[in-house]
Amino acid sequence: MQGTEGNKAGFVLKSEYTPAGDQPKAIEGLVAGVKSGKQHQTLLGVTGSGKTYTVANVINAIQKPTLVIAHNKTLAAQLAQEYREFFPDNAVHYFVSYYDYYQPEAYIPTSDTYIEKEAQINVEIDRLRHASTQALLTRKDVIIVASVSCIYALGSPEEYRKVHLELAAGVQKNRAELIRELIHLYFERTIADLKPGSFRAVGNAVEIMPTGERALYRVEFEGEMVARVRLIDPITRAELDPNYSLFLFPAKHYVTPEDERGRAMDAIKHELKQQLALFETQGKILEAERLKRRTNHDLALIREMGYCNGIENYSSHFDGRAPGTPPFTLLDYFPHKADGSPDFLTIIDESHVSVPQIGGMYAGDRARKETLIDFGFRLPSTKDNRPLKFEEFQKNIGQVIYTSATPGVYEKDVSGTNVVEQLIRPTGLVDPEIIMRPVTGSAAGKGQVQDFLEETDAVIKHGGRVMVTTLTKKMAEDLSEFLKDRGVKAAYLHSDVETLDRITTLTSLRKGEFDVLVGVNLLREGLDLPEVELVAILDADKEGFLRSETSLIQTIGRAARNVHGRVILYADRMTNSLEKAIGETNRRRAVQLAYNKEHGITPRTVIRAIKDITQEMRSEHGKAVNTLLEIDKDLYTKDPKKFMKAKREQMEEAVKNLDFETAAILRDEIYTLETGAAPIKKKGRAKK
Repeated sequence: MQGTEGNKAGFVLKSEYTPAGDQPKAIEGLVAGVKSGKQHQTLLGVTGSGKTYTVANVINAIQKPTLVIAHNKTLAAQLAQEYREFFPDNAVHYFVSYYDYYQPEAYIPTSDTYIEKEAQINVEIDRLRHASTQALLTRKDVIIVASVSCIYALGSPEEYRKVHLELAAGVQKNRAELIRELIHLYFERTIADLKPGSFRAVGNAVEIMPTGERALYRVEFEGEMVARVRLIDPITRAELDPNYSLFLFPAKHYVTPEDERGRAMDAIKHELKQQLALFETQGKILEAERLKRRTNHDLALIREMGYCNGIENYSSHFDGRAPGTPPFTLLDYFPHKADGSPDFLTIIDESHVSVPQIGGMYAGDRARKETLIDFGFRLPSTKDNRPLKFEEFQKNIGQVIYTSATPGVYEKDVSGTNVVEQLIRPTGLVDPEIIMRPVTGSAAGKGQVQDFLEETDAVIKHGGRVMVTTLTKKMAEDLSEFLKDRGVKAAYLHSDVETLDRITTLTSLRKGEFDVLVGVNLLREGLDLPEVELVAILDADKEGFLRSETSLIQTIGRAARNVHGRVILYADRMTNSLEKAIGETNRRRAVQLAYNKEHGITPRTVIRAIKDITQEMRSEHGKAVNTLLEIDKDLYTKDPKKFMKAKREQMEEAVKNLDFETAAILRDEIYTLETGAAPIKKKGRAKK
């Protein structure tokens, strides 16, 4: 990437909308609060009132880097897309856990079972994490939308910033030196296709793909000097910029200079010696031997490779932190004032869920690691590779705005009188009508599932979509199958579904590829689905977390983006939570109806373009084929035979150079031009 300060004009909000309803009042109040130095404010906004747009206006007015925290990856992805639309010329990035699957290291003493850490890393999300940290260190107009992974340990921003590489024409450096420096930056050398964080040597040049982007940079040499740095499309090989200056960050967030590595290793050895002595006094011979083998093996890898699996467990030694000191996290990459205080804005979205989630991370991590330490699997310092405690989190964030339709006790307490209500929707939509139906059914025997099926058929015929919540994942899957067996296009969504697949599923619902979405907890907050006309809550009278007042209000709000929105609560009794949720919904509905009547507003369904943020992650191949077709169309028309011969030669040359990605693109272009049809898409077809 190029070193840059970003958009010199700072944040520039672009939108076809103007603040409406009670948005202007909310924006004015929040901006005034931030400028007057208020640390905590709450935006109590009903679903569909445009809380994200209100916050975007606040960011535009305050002009500070902003951290937006969401409690799950799906909501974070949606928010990132919305902020990108509002700030197309600024840096909006997505920072979530890069694990598609994660089983932490653990030990169960009762059964003497050691569970080794097992993880499946999503390379694309890892790239987006690097793009986030690099943007924070190189520009000011940055919005990072993050999950609670932002409070987990990350490498030191100072070391990450210091260990970098600048390349441009005229720099005194030869090919061999560059290769050594790239390896020192933890880049992986390959002879096959490049991926983020890798490079390959090609003749008297080195091709590099940085960690934070999917761009290919070709560094060419003349003697002992860099002759030029060319920016090349990684798929089409088309030259995008022949004179580029490249600023490379390390390929890993955990970076330790060589002169610091020796100090860190000595500290690890010293701690190992102390812990072994403690085990000996306790008579823990097995634990001592286990710890000695594990730690010495890791030290050998660090000495030879500069890295080992689980190196984050030694982060306090590499960072030079005292025991108990909080780790570096994403928060440390944001700007701070001279006195060390945060100088950025923090938005905690759906705060009634996000705040408790942040507060609960530390205790669970601590308990697991104490067991590992007691039984000789890890050194005591592994406890310092941890998420932030809640009080540490509070000290490390800037001024905070909590947003929620149902703020929790904490937000209300810390915000005090600094609560801004936003009950009026710009579209004039009001909170949905609520209907109660029995779970067990009438004397005729029609229960909640049969009644729901009949209601669903009516909505689908009307052209609408349906969402239904169950109490368990198994119920969600079973209900989805039940609906499919009866000819209803349905899908389920819960926490076991992978991150990008969740986003795709929601997009498919909006497109009408299926009509009913079945889920559990994931269906509650932040899902912007204006096509949904009916929300059904099965077993609504089963008191608990999923049927609490807050959960019910949030779920009811899913039907508030469509003028035909209705909610059916299946319950045999009126619980305290149901009574409060229905009462609050009806209160808001009365305020909204009165406002519409006073201002002569006719409610209208939200109209929002259907976009899928995964498209930018998954469709590079198709985009490249289409780009080539547009570029080459005229040449093909002039002399098809000569043109196709040249293309085949290019394809064969790409194969010879082991550049299978380019070869696949050329192959599909040739097929399309010869047949007039779209390229055949078969699983694995483009792989070598």
